[in-house]
Amino acid sequence: MSSTSSKFLSAGHVPTLFAAFFYFAFSCCIWVMNGAMAPFISETFSLTPAQKGVMLSVPIIAGALMRFPLGVLSQYIGRKNATLVEMSLIIVALLFGYFYVESFNDMLKMGVLLGIAGASFGVALSLGSGWFPPQHKGLAMGLVGAGNVGTAVSVLVAPVLAQHLGWKAVYGVAAVALLLPMVVMIVFAKEPPDRDSHASLREHVACLFEKDGWVFSLIYGVTFGGFIGLTTFLPSYYYDQFSVSKVQAGQLTMLAAFMGAAVRVFGGWISDRWGGVNTLSLVLVVVAVGLTLVGLADHSLALTTLLLILCFAALGAGNGAVFQLVPLRWPASTAVAGSMIGEIGALGGGLVPNAMGLSKQYLGSYLWGFVLFAALSLLMLGVMRVMQIRWTRTWAERGGRARINPSLTQARSQAAAKAAKAAPATR
Repeated sequence: MSSTSSKFLSAGHVPTLFAAFFYFAFSCCIWVMNGAMAPFISETFSLTPAQKGVMLSVPIIAGALMRFPLGVLSQYIGRKNATLVEMSLIIVALLFGYFYVESFNDMLKMGVLLGIAGASFGVALSLGSGWFPPQHKGLAMGLVGAGNVGTAVSVLVAPVLAQHLGWKAVYGVAAVALLLPMVVMIVFAKEPPDRDSHASLREHVACLFEKDGWVFSLIYGVTFGGFIGLTTFLPSYYYDQFSVSKVQAGQLTMLAAFMGAAVRVFGGWISDRWGGVNTLSLVLVVVAVGLTLVGLADHSLALTTLLLILCFAALGAGNGAVFQLVPLRWPASTAVAGSMIGEIGALGGGLVPNAMGLSKQYLGSYLWGFVLFAALSLLMLGVMRVMQIRWTRTWAERGGRARINPSLTQARSQAAAKAAKAAPATR
């Protein structure tokens, strides 16, 4: 294992990988901030379950829609510079929340602004994995993607700060804290040598003209959409369903969110070896069964928490598995394909809080929201199992592993080494 780790670390630029992870972690933390403080916000504005669902879904949807513009910007000014522009805009958004939010409509505006943080995904993964050869991109993307742990930090820390300082003050604290990842990005990150030429709009959406692009997007809508949607929703669920305190609701959500973020790295690693299709098959079954049981266990806090931890572990592994497969399917346009799949897939997260709020308000229980998401998981499993027959005949080995061409791998490694030596020494 140490030899494998050594080969991985020597294959790319580790400081850039760390900077991308740190940037993505802070972005995720801010992206779900309204969800983390939802019990406080709902109490302030006396929101109905449906209104809470709308409020929680807005940052997710806005973040998904903003990924494409940020991805285009990164091609013109570089991925590192794009992250700095985005973080500057996030600070402005947080200051709006601190000074100007006074009503439910203001909260919806704030949700749109928090979506700026959610746009970080594609650029972060492309920046962090850009120095690594194809056989290591699954793990590199998994490590950067583990920045999802920022969601766990948010649901753990934000309620505590909100209780002591007031929930609006948390926006101000976050604005100051965001200066730290900006400094790390400036000092440690280097623009990768794999920067593509400017891609047109058609090239960006090209993967969506293919069945594979939609299949990956919909699967990612279940795995990442489920992860971010449930993370945003669970503080409200724990507070309303089990009458725990607002801080306890955040702590319980943190247990599940941390598991999902941590296992994403494992998902990328195991998919490199076992195959992304095999990993996703297991993931989708566990999610479907687990969420159905969560809906039925609505009177047991302990059982609900254990089941959610299991579901989040599966979702995290699924996120890593999807982005192990994307570079195999689109090796020449991984960044643009991954950005578009991430954008469409993340929209799935906006469905979760809405479905849960509507289920509670009109059917009297959250159960049917969980069942709907479980059914979507099984549907995606069936679609993937049909599609993988062709995948393993064309661009992947059985189970979704990479096809290794020894001579091509050696040529790519030599090209990467030359590019690394030619890169500027200054950071």
